[in-house]
Amino acid sequence: MFVNRMPRYEVLSADAIATLDGGWRRIVSEIGIEFLKPEALDLFRDAGQTVDGNNVKFDPDWVLAQVAKAPREFDVQARNPANTVHIGGQNMVFSGVYGPPFVREGDVRRDATLEDFRRFSKLAQSFPELDSAGGVICEPNDAPLDSRHMDMLYALMTLTDKIYMGNVVSGVNARDTIAMSEILFGSREAIEQTPVCISLINCNSPLRWDDRMLDAMWEYNLANQPVVMTPFLLMGAMSPVTIPATLVQQMAEALTGIALTQLVRPGCPVIFGSFLSNIDMQSGSPQFGTPESGLGLLCTGQIARHFGLPWRSGGGLNSSQVPDAQAAYEAMMTMLPTFLAGANWVMHSAGWLDGGLVSSYEKFIVDVEILRMLQAEFTPLEVDEASLAFDAHSEVGAGGTSWVRCTPWSGSVPASTGLCCPRRRTSTAGRRTAARTPRCVPATSGARSSTTTSSRRWTRQCGPSSRLS
Repeated sequence: MFVNRMPRYEVLSADAIATLDGGWRRIVSEIGIEFLKPEALDLFRDAGQTVDGNNVKFDPDWVLAQVAKAPREFDVQARNPANTVHIGGQNMVFSGVYGPPFVREGDVRRDATLEDFRRFSKLAQSFPELDSAGGVICEPNDAPLDSRHMDMLYALMTLTDKIYMGNVVSGVNARDTIAMSEILFGSREAIEQTPVCISLINCNSPLRWDDRMLDAMWEYNLANQPVVMTPFLLMGAMSPVTIPATLVQQMAEALTGIALTQLVRPGCPVIFGSFLSNIDMQSGSPQFGTPESGLGLLCTGQIARHFGLPWRSGGGLNSSQVPDAQAAYEAMMTMLPTFLAGANWVMHSAGWLDGGLVSSYEKFIVDVEILRMLQAEFTPLEVDEASLAFDAHSEVGAGGTSWVRCTPWSGSVPASTGLCCPRRRTSTAGRRTAARTPRCVPATSGARSSTTTSSRRWTRQCGPSSRLS
Protein backbone atom coordinates (compact mmCIF):
# COMPACT_ATOMS: atom_id res chain seq x y z
CA MET A 1 0.00 0.00 0.00
CA PHE A 2 1.43 3.32 -1.11
CA VAL A 3 0.86 6.49 0.92
CA ASN A 4 0.69 9.45 -1.45
CA ARG A 5 1.65 12.47 0.65
CA MET A 6 1.99 14.80 -2.31
CA PRO A 7 -0.56 17.64 -2.71
CA ARG A 8 -3.55 16.72 -4.88
CA TYR A 9 -3.80 18.24 -8.35
CA GLU A 10 -7.22 19.93 -8.52
CA VAL A 11 -8.55 21.51 -11.70
CA LEU A 12 -12.11 22.50 -10.77
CA SER A 13 -12.89 25.90 -9.27
CA ALA A 14 -15.50 26.37 -6.54
CA ASP A 15 -17.88 27.76 -9.18
CA ALA A 16 -17.31 24.69 -11.38
CA ILE A 17 -18.08 22.34 -8.47
CA ALA A 18 -21.28 24.29 -7.79
CA THR A 19 -22.34 24.03 -11.44
CA LEU A 20 -21.71 20.28 -11.52
CA ASP A 21 -23.61 19.92 -8.25
CA GLY A 22 -26.63 21.57 -9.80
CA GLY A 23 -26.38 19.28 -12.83
CA TRP A 24 -26.54 15.94 -10.99
CA ARG A 25 -29.33 17.23 -8.78
CA ARG A 26 -31.40 18.02 -11.86
CA ILE A 27 -30.79 14.56 -13.37
CA VAL A 28 -31.84 12.59 -10.27
CA SER A 29 -34.87 14.77 -9.51
CA GLU A 30 -36.22 15.44 -13.02
CA ILE A 31 -35.05 12.50 -15.17
CA GLY A 32 -34.44 9.75 -12.61
CA ILE A 33 -32.36 6.57 -12.55
CA GLU A 34 -33.55 3.06 -13.45
CA PHE A 35 -33.09 0.23 -10.94
CA LEU A 36 -33.99 -3.22 -12.31
CA LYS A 37 -34.32 -4.97 -8.93
CA PRO A 38 -37.77 -5.05 -7.29
CA GLU A 39 -36.33 -5.12 -3.76
CA ALA A 40 -34.39 -1.93 -4.48
CA LEU A 41 -37.55 -0.22 -5.74
CA ASP A 42 -39.35 -1.24 -2.54
CA LEU A 43 -36.60 0.27 -0.40
CA PHE A 44 -36.69 3.54 -2.33
CA ARG A 45 -40.49 3.69 -2.15
CA ASP A 46 -40.45 3.08 1.62
CA ALA A 47 -37.84 5.85 1.96
CA GLY A 48 -40.19 8.35 0.32
CA GLN A 49 -38.64 8.55 -3.16
CA THR A 50 -40.79 8.69 -6.31
CA VAL A 51 -40.96 5.29 -8.02
CA ASP A 52 -42.56 4.93 -11.47
CA GLY A 53 -42.03 1.46 -12.89
CA ASN A 54 -38.27 0.91 -12.74
CA ASN A 55 -37.52 4.62 -12.70
CA VAL A 56 -36.75 6.38 -9.43
CA LYS A 57 -36.70 10.14 -8.98
CA PHE A 58 -34.79 11.31 -5.95
CA ASP A 59 -34.68 14.14 -3.50
CA PRO A 60 -31.02 15.19 -3.90
CA ASP A 61 -30.66 16.11 -0.23
CA TRP A 62 -31.93 12.66 0.76
CA VAL A 63 -29.30 11.11 -1.53
CA LEU A 64 -26.55 13.11 0.21
CA ALA A 65 -27.87 12.09 3.63
CA GLN A 66 -27.59 8.44 2.60
CA VAL A 67 -24.12 8.92 1.11
CA ALA A 68 -22.96 10.51 4.37
CA LYS A 69 -23.57 7.18 6.17
CA ALA A 70 -20.75 5.50 4.22
CA PRO A 71 -17.36 5.46 5.99
CA ARG A 72 -14.67 7.79 4.68
CA GLU A 73 -11.97 5.15 5.30
CA PHE A 74 -11.90 1.43 6.11
CA ASP A 75 -9.61 -1.60 6.28
CA VAL A 76 -9.63 -4.70 4.07
CA GLN A 77 -7.86 -7.64 5.68
CA ALA A 78 -5.59 -10.06 3.83
CA ARG A 79 -4.72 -13.66 4.63
CA ASN A 80 -1.27 -12.34 5.48
CA PRO A 81 -1.86 -9.50 7.99
CA ALA A 82 1.19 -7.69 6.58
CA ASN A 83 -0.78 -7.23 3.34
CA THR A 84 -3.92 -5.79 4.94
CA VAL A 85 -4.73 -2.43 3.34
CA HIS A 86 -6.44 0.78 4.40
CA ILE A 87 -8.77 2.32 1.81
CA GLY A 88 -9.18 6.09 1.81
CA GLY A 89 -7.25 9.16 2.89
CA GLN A 90 -3.78 9.38 1.36
CA ASN A 91 -3.58 5.65 0.64
CA MET A 92 -3.35 4.21 -2.88
CA VAL A 93 -4.06 0.48 -3.27
CA PHE A 94 -3.16 -1.17 -6.59
CA SER A 95 -4.67 -4.28 -8.22
CA GLY A 96 -4.06 -6.03 -11.50
CA VAL A 97 -5.97 -6.00 -14.78
CA TYR A 98 -9.61 -7.10 -14.66
CA GLY A 99 -11.80 -8.86 -17.20
CA PRO A 100 -9.91 -9.66 -20.45
CA PRO A 101 -11.01 -12.86 -22.26
CA PHE A 102 -7.71 -13.11 -24.17
CA VAL A 103 -4.02 -13.41 -23.27
CA ARG A 104 -0.97 -12.27 -25.19
CA GLU A 105 2.32 -14.04 -24.59
CA GLY A 106 5.04 -12.92 -26.97
CA ASP A 107 3.61 -12.84 -30.50
CA VAL A 108 0.72 -15.16 -29.65
CA ARG A 109 -2.78 -13.85 -28.83
CA ARG A 110 -5.10 -16.61 -27.64
CA ASP A 111 -7.99 -17.49 -25.35
CA ALA A 112 -7.13 -17.21 -21.69
CA THR A 113 -6.89 -20.41 -19.63
CA LEU A 114 -7.04 -21.26 -15.94
CA GLU A 115 -3.29 -21.81 -16.00
CA ASP A 116 -2.87 -18.24 -17.28
CA PHE A 117 -4.98 -17.04 -14.37
CA ARG A 118 -2.75 -18.92 -11.93
CA ARG A 119 0.42 -17.52 -13.52
CA PHE A 120 -0.85 -13.95 -13.34
CA SER A 121 -1.77 -14.53 -9.69
CA LYS A 122 1.79 -15.65 -8.97
CA LEU A 123 3.16 -12.61 -10.77
CA ALA A 124 1.00 -10.28 -8.68
CA GLN A 125 2.16 -12.02 -5.52
CA SER A 126 5.81 -11.52 -6.44
CA PHE A 127 5.70 -7.73 -6.88
CA PRO A 128 5.35 -5.52 -3.77
CA GLU A 129 4.08 -2.66 -5.95
CA LEU A 130 0.78 -4.55 -6.31
CA ASP A 131 -1.50 -4.91 -3.28
CA SER A 132 -3.88 -7.32 -5.00
CA ALA A 133 -3.91 -9.64 -7.98
CA GLY A 134 -7.43 -8.33 -8.63
CA GLY A 135 -10.46 -10.43 -9.51
CA VAL A 136 -10.93 -11.58 -13.09
CA ILE A 137 -7.28 -11.17 -14.10
CA CYS A 138 -8.28 -13.01 -17.25
CA GLU A 139 -11.35 -15.07 -18.14
CA PRO A 140 -10.30 -18.77 -18.14
CA ASN A 141 -12.29 -20.10 -21.06
CA ASP A 142 -11.23 -23.72 -20.44
CA ALA A 143 -12.95 -23.85 -17.01
CA PRO A 144 -16.66 -24.80 -16.68
CA LEU A 145 -18.83 -21.69 -16.58
CA ASP A 146 -20.88 -22.77 -13.55
CA SER A 147 -17.80 -23.27 -11.33
CA ARG A 148 -15.24 -21.01 -13.01
CA HIS A 149 -15.61 -18.26 -10.44
CA MET A 150 -14.74 -20.67 -7.62
CA ASP A 151 -11.65 -21.91 -9.49
CA MET A 152 -10.46 -18.32 -9.87
CA LEU A 153 -11.20 -17.41 -6.27
CA TYR A 154 -9.42 -20.53 -5.02
CA ALA A 155 -6.32 -19.51 -7.02
CA LEU A 156 -6.41 -16.00 -5.54
CA MET A 157 -6.78 -17.40 -2.02
CA THR A 158 -4.01 -19.99 -2.27
CA LEU A 159 -1.46 -18.53 -4.69
CA THR A 160 -1.52 -15.05 -3.14
CA ASP A 161 -1.79 -13.84 0.45
CA LYS A 162 -3.02 -10.38 -0.57
CA ILE A 163 -6.55 -9.01 -0.73
CA TYR A 164 -8.74 -10.18 -3.60
CA MET A 165 -11.87 -9.13 -5.51
CA GLY A 166 -15.20 -10.93 -5.40
CA ASN A 167 -17.18 -12.28 -8.35
CA VAL A 168 -20.10 -10.14 -9.52
CA VAL A 169 -21.60 -12.11 -12.41
CA SER A 170 -24.66 -12.94 -10.28
CA GLY A 171 -26.00 -12.98 -6.75
CA VAL A 172 -25.24 -16.72 -6.59
CA ASN A 173 -21.59 -16.13 -7.46
CA ALA A 174 -21.39 -13.40 -4.84
CA ARG A 175 -22.76 -15.78 -2.20
CA ASP A 176 -20.15 -18.36 -3.22
CA THR A 177 -17.43 -15.74 -2.78
CA ILE A 178 -18.70 -14.89 0.69
CA ALA A 179 -18.96 -18.58 1.68
CA MET A 180 -15.37 -19.28 0.59
CA SER A 181 -14.20 -16.17 2.42
CA GLU A 182 -15.91 -17.39 5.60
CA ILE A 183 -13.93 -20.64 5.32
CA LEU A 184 -10.65 -18.80 4.72
CA PHE A 185 -11.07 -16.30 7.58
CA GLY A 186 -12.92 -18.50 10.05
CA SER A 187 -16.47 -17.19 10.22
CA ARG A 188 -19.10 -14.78 8.92
CA GLU A 189 -18.47 -12.60 11.96
CA ALA A 190 -14.76 -12.32 11.12
CA ILE A 191 -15.35 -11.04 7.60
CA GLU A 192 -18.16 -8.70 8.65
CA GLN A 193 -16.03 -7.16 11.37
CA THR A 194 -13.20 -6.41 8.92
CA PRO A 195 -13.98 -6.85 5.20
CA VAL A 196 -11.86 -9.24 3.13
CA CYS A 197 -12.73 -8.52 -0.51
CA ILE A 198 -13.68 -5.65 -2.80
CA SER A 199 -16.19 -6.12 -5.63
CA LEU A 200 -16.82 -4.11 -8.77
CA ILE A 201 -20.44 -3.14 -9.44
CA ASN A 202 -20.81 -1.45 -12.84
CA CYS A 203 -23.68 0.81 -13.81
CA ASN A 204 -25.27 -0.02 -17.17
CA SER A 205 -24.83 3.57 -18.32
CA PRO A 206 -26.64 5.71 -19.16
CA LEU A 207 -28.76 5.98 -16.01
CA ARG A 208 -29.50 2.29 -15.37
CA TRP A 209 -28.46 -0.16 -12.66
CA ASP A 210 -29.25 -3.68 -13.93
CA ASP A 211 -30.50 -6.65 -11.92
CA ARG A 212 -27.40 -8.87 -12.08
CA MET A 213 -25.09 -6.17 -10.77
CA LEU A 214 -27.59 -5.21 -8.06
CA ASP A 215 -28.05 -8.86 -7.03
CA ALA A 216 -24.29 -9.16 -6.44
CA MET A 217 -24.12 -5.77 -4.72
CA TRP A 218 -26.95 -6.81 -2.40
CA GLU A 219 -25.15 -9.93 -1.19
CA TYR A 220 -21.89 -8.09 -0.55
CA ASN A 221 -23.69 -5.26 1.27
CA LEU A 222 -25.44 -7.73 3.58
CA ALA A 223 -22.04 -9.25 4.42
CA ASN A 224 -20.50 -5.76 4.96
CA GLN A 225 -18.08 -6.22 2.08
CA PRO A 226 -17.09 -3.04 0.17
CA VAL A 227 -18.35 -2.51 -3.37
CA VAL A 228 -17.12 -0.11 -6.03
CA MET A 229 -20.19 1.61 -7.49
CA THR A 230 -18.87 2.49 -10.94
CA PRO A 231 -20.53 4.30 -13.83
CA PHE A 232 -19.04 2.86 -17.06
CA LEU A 233 -18.71 5.94 -19.25
CA LEU A 234 -17.24 6.29 -22.72
CA MET A 235 -17.84 9.86 -23.83
CA GLY A 236 -19.73 9.90 -27.11
CA ALA A 237 -21.33 6.49 -26.49
CA MET A 238 -22.66 5.91 -22.96
CA SER A 239 -22.42 9.56 -21.95
CA PRO A 240 -22.38 13.02 -23.59
CA VAL A 241 -19.32 13.91 -25.61
CA THR A 242 -18.21 16.72 -23.29
CA ILE A 243 -16.30 16.19 -20.06
CA PRO A 244 -18.50 18.41 -17.80
CA ALA A 245 -21.74 16.73 -18.92
CA THR A 246 -20.18 13.30 -18.45
CA LEU A 247 -19.03 14.24 -14.94
CA VAL A 248 -22.60 15.24 -14.06
CA GLN A 249 -23.93 11.88 -15.30
CA GLN A 250 -21.21 10.07 -13.38
CA MET A 251 -22.17 11.86 -10.17
CA ALA A 252 -25.87 11.07 -10.62
CA GLU A 253 -25.27 7.37 -11.25
CA ALA A 254 -22.62 6.83 -8.58
CA LEU A 255 -24.37 8.77 -5.80
CA THR A 256 -27.74 7.05 -6.29
CA GLY A 257 -26.05 3.64 -6.35
CA ILE A 258 -24.17 4.48 -3.15
CA ALA A 259 -27.43 5.64 -1.58
CA LEU A 260 -28.90 2.20 -2.24
CA THR A 261 -25.97 0.44 -0.53
CA GLN A 262 -26.71 2.44 2.62
CA LEU A 263 -30.38 1.43 2.50
CA VAL A 264 -29.37 -2.23 2.33
CA ARG A 265 -26.91 -1.90 5.22
CA PRO A 266 -26.21 1.52 6.74
CA GLY A 267 -22.50 2.11 7.25
CA CYS A 268 -21.45 -0.53 4.73
CA PRO A 269 -18.11 0.46 3.14
CA VAL A 270 -18.38 1.68 -0.43
CA ILE A 271 -16.09 3.26 -3.02
CA PHE A 272 -17.04 6.03 -5.46
CA GLY A 273 -16.20 4.37 -8.78
CA SER A 274 -15.14 5.94 -12.06
CA PHE A 275 -14.32 4.40 -15.41
CA LEU A 276 -14.28 7.41 -17.72
CA SER A 277 -12.82 7.53 -21.20
CA ASN A 278 -13.99 8.34 -24.72
CA ILE A 279 -14.61 6.82 -28.12
CA ASP A 280 -13.03 7.68 -31.45
CA MET A 281 -15.71 9.85 -33.04
CA GLN A 282 -14.68 8.66 -36.50
CA SER A 283 -14.67 4.89 -35.94
CA GLY A 284 -16.74 4.57 -32.75
CA SER A 285 -14.12 2.39 -31.10
CA PRO A 286 -13.19 2.92 -27.43
CA GLN A 287 -10.00 4.89 -26.79
CA PHE A 288 -7.82 4.74 -23.69
CA GLY A 289 -4.90 6.77 -22.39
CA THR A 290 -6.35 9.95 -23.92
CA PRO A 291 -6.09 13.52 -22.58
CA GLU A 292 -9.87 13.56 -22.07
CA SER A 293 -9.78 10.52 -19.80
CA GLY A 294 -6.84 11.96 -17.86
CA LEU A 295 -8.64 15.25 -17.29
CA GLY A 296 -11.82 13.44 -16.28
CA LEU A 297 -9.81 11.41 -13.80
CA LEU A 298 -8.38 14.54 -12.18
CA CYS A 299 -11.89 16.00 -11.88
CA THR A 300 -13.30 12.80 -10.41
CA GLY A 301 -10.77 12.79 -7.58
CA GLN A 302 -11.76 16.32 -6.63
CA ILE A 303 -15.47 15.42 -6.79
CA ALA A 304 -15.07 12.31 -4.60
CA ARG A 305 -13.21 14.32 -1.98
CA HIS A 306 -16.01 16.89 -2.15
CA PHE A 307 -18.44 14.17 -1.03
CA GLY A 308 -16.03 12.66 1.50
CA LEU A 309 -15.76 9.27 -0.24
CA PRO A 310 -12.85 7.00 -1.12
CA TRP A 311 -12.69 6.57 -4.88
CA ARG A 312 -11.53 4.28 -7.65
CA SER A 313 -10.07 5.04 -11.05
CA GLY A 314 -6.86 4.92 -13.04
CA GLY A 315 -4.76 2.03 -14.26
CA GLY A 316 -2.40 1.29 -17.13
CA LEU A 317 -5.09 1.71 -19.78
CA ASN A 318 -4.19 1.78 -23.48
CA SER A 319 -5.55 0.92 -26.92
CA SER A 320 -2.46 -0.72 -28.41
CA GLN A 321 -2.68 -4.32 -29.60
CA VAL A 322 0.90 -5.15 -28.60
CA PRO A 323 3.14 -4.09 -25.69
CA ASP A 324 4.91 -1.37 -27.67
CA ALA A 325 5.73 2.31 -27.17
CA GLN A 326 2.07 3.27 -27.67
CA ALA A 327 1.01 0.86 -24.93
CA ALA A 328 3.59 2.36 -22.56
CA TYR A 329 2.92 6.05 -23.15
CA GLU A 330 -0.86 5.64 -23.08
CA ALA A 331 -0.56 3.70 -19.82
CA MET A 332 1.50 6.54 -18.38
CA MET A 333 -1.11 9.04 -19.64
CA THR A 334 -3.60 7.32 -17.33
CA MET A 335 -1.35 6.36 -14.43
CA LEU A 336 0.27 9.78 -13.95
CA PRO A 337 -3.04 11.62 -13.35
CA THR A 338 -4.05 8.70 -11.13
CA PHE A 339 -1.19 9.65 -8.82
CA LEU A 340 -1.77 13.38 -9.22
CA ALA A 341 -5.41 12.92 -8.22
CA GLY A 342 -4.64 10.38 -5.48
CA ALA A 343 -7.01 7.53 -6.39
CA ASN A 344 -7.55 5.22 -3.40
CA TRP A 345 -8.36 2.00 -5.29
CA VAL A 346 -6.55 1.61 -8.61
CA MET A 347 -7.72 -1.22 -10.86
CA HIS A 348 -6.02 -2.38 -14.08
CA SER A 349 -2.64 -1.39 -12.62
CA ALA A 350 -0.74 -4.10 -14.50
CA GLY A 351 -1.36 -6.17 -17.64
CA TRP A 352 -4.07 -4.23 -19.54
CA LEU A 353 -3.66 -4.35 -23.34
CA ASP A 354 -5.74 -3.86 -26.50
CA GLY A 355 -8.53 -1.79 -24.95
CA GLY A 356 -9.00 -4.25 -22.10
CA LEU A 357 -9.50 -7.30 -24.33
CA VAL A 358 -6.09 -8.79 -23.54
CA SER A 359 -4.06 -9.61 -20.45
CA SER A 360 -0.42 -9.37 -21.45
CA TYR A 361 2.53 -10.86 -19.59
CA GLU A 362 5.00 -8.40 -21.10
CA LYS A 363 2.73 -5.41 -20.47
CA PHE A 364 2.34 -6.60 -16.88
CA ILE A 365 6.07 -6.12 -16.31
CA VAL A 366 6.10 -2.74 -18.09
CA ASP A 367 3.25 -1.54 -15.86
CA VAL A 368 4.96 -2.70 -12.69
CA GLU A 369 8.01 -0.67 -13.71
CA ILE A 370 5.78 2.37 -14.29
CA LEU A 371 4.28 1.85 -10.83
CA ARG A 372 7.72 1.49 -9.29
CA MET A 373 8.95 4.75 -10.81
CA LEU A 374 5.83 6.73 -9.98
CA GLN A 375 5.79 5.53 -6.40
CA ALA A 376 9.37 6.75 -6.07
CA GLU A 377 8.58 10.04 -7.82
CA PHE A 378 5.59 10.71 -5.56
CA THR A 379 7.52 10.08 -2.37
CA PRO A 380 8.27 13.52 -0.87
CA LEU A 381 11.94 14.45 -0.65
CA GLU A 382 13.19 14.49 2.93
CA VAL A 383 15.48 17.48 3.37
CA ASP A 384 17.27 17.88 6.69
CA GLU A 385 20.84 18.06 7.96
CA ALA A 386 21.24 14.29 7.88
CA SER A 387 20.15 14.12 4.24
CA LEU A 388 22.74 16.61 2.97
CA ALA A 389 25.43 14.99 0.84
CA PHE A 390 28.42 16.71 2.44
CA ASP A 391 29.67 19.92 3.91
CA ALA A 392 32.90 20.35 1.99
CA HIS A 393 35.81 22.71 1.58
CA SER A 394 39.19 22.30 -0.06
CA GLU A 395 42.57 21.99 1.56
CA VAL A 396 45.88 22.04 -0.29
CA GLY A 397 48.09 19.15 0.66
CA ALA A 398 51.68 18.31 -0.14
CA GLY A 399 52.62 18.10 -3.79
CA GLY A 400 49.85 20.42 -4.98
CA THR A 401 47.03 18.09 -3.94
CA SER A 402 43.49 19.34 -3.24
CA TRP A 403 41.64 17.43 -0.49
CA VAL A 404 37.95 17.66 0.32
CA ARG A 405 36.98 17.53 3.97
CA CYS A 406 33.45 16.13 4.24
CA THR A 407 31.00 14.86 6.83
CA PRO A 408 29.94 11.19 6.71
CA TRP A 409 26.92 10.17 4.62
CA SER A 410 25.21 8.01 7.24
CA GLY A 411 25.06 7.20 10.88
CA SER A 412 26.94 3.95 10.31
CA VAL A 413 30.29 5.78 10.55
CA PRO A 414 31.84 7.91 13.27
CA ALA A 415 30.68 11.52 13.51
CA SER A 416 34.16 12.82 12.74
CA THR A 417 34.90 14.25 9.33
CA GLY A 418 36.63 12.32 6.61
CA LEU A 419 39.10 13.12 3.85
CA CYS A 420 38.37 12.35 0.22
CA CYS A 421 40.69 11.17 -2.49
CA PRO A 422 42.79 14.01 -3.91
CA ARG A 423 42.41 15.97 -7.10
CA ARG A 424 45.91 16.39 -8.52
CA ARG A 425 47.04 19.30 -10.66
CA THR A 426 49.75 19.18 -13.29
CA SER A 427 52.79 21.42 -13.33
CA THR A 428 51.66 22.95 -16.61
CA ALA A 429 50.20 26.37 -15.93
CA GLY A 430 46.47 26.64 -16.46
CA ARG A 431 45.97 22.91 -17.15
CA ARG A 432 44.59 20.25 -14.87
CA THR A 433 44.34 16.53 -15.13
CA ALA A 434 40.91 14.88 -15.13
CA ALA A 435 39.83 14.44 -11.54
CA ARG A 436 39.19 11.00 -10.22
CA THR A 437 35.84 10.31 -8.53
CA PRO A 438 36.51 11.17 -4.88
CA ARG A 439 36.20 8.47 -2.29
CA CYS A 440 36.11 9.19 1.44
CA VAL A 441 38.77 7.84 3.79
CA PRO A 442 39.03 8.14 7.57
CA ALA A 443 40.17 11.53 8.84
CA THR A 444 43.11 10.21 10.84
CA SER A 445 46.21 12.33 11.10
CA GLY A 446 48.29 12.19 7.93
CA ALA A 447 45.93 9.73 6.26
CA ARG A 448 46.17 9.69 2.49
CA SER A 449 45.12 6.10 1.80
CA SER A 450 42.05 5.52 -0.36
CA THR A 451 41.20 2.19 1.27
CA THR A 452 38.56 1.79 3.94
CA THR A 453 37.97 -0.93 6.48
CA SER A 454 34.70 -2.68 7.18
CA SER A 455 34.49 -0.86 10.51
CA ARG A 456 34.64 2.50 8.73
CA ARG A 457 32.25 2.02 5.84
CA TRP A 458 30.62 4.92 4.12
CA THR A 459 27.37 4.14 2.32
CA ARG A 460 28.05 6.55 -0.53
CA GLN A 461 30.88 8.48 -2.12
CA CYS A 462 31.32 12.10 -1.26
CA GLY A 463 31.06 14.78 -3.92
CA PRO A 464 33.94 16.40 -5.76
CA SER A 465 36.01 19.25 -4.45
CA SER A 466 34.39 22.65 -4.59
CA ARG A 467 37.49 24.05 -6.33
CA LEU A 468 40.70 22.89 -7.98
CA SER A 469 43.95 24.18 -6.52
